[in-house]
Amino acid sequence: MLRLVARSFAFGLAGMIVAPVVMFFVVLIAAHVFDPRCGTPGDSGGCEMGAASIAIFSSLPGLAIGVAIALVQAYGRRAK
Repeated sequence: MLRLVARSFAFGLAGMIVAPVVMFFVVLIAAHVFDPRCGTPGDSGGCEMGAASIAIFSSLPGLAIGVAIALVQAYGRRAK
């Protein structure tokens, strides 16, 4: 049981780190591809701020996804 808690904590922490980084770059790339105003002097950093706010808000879903992956792996091993 302690191993499951430690593994869930590790996967959750990894998800909390990986998900915001991935989402930041996905949103930033999509914004620059689909909006020609992004990166121009008149933009005032709006596209970058949108990418940063999405990254901040994706940390908790990243935690949940990491813990869910650890739990699915543990119960999959237990069922064998």
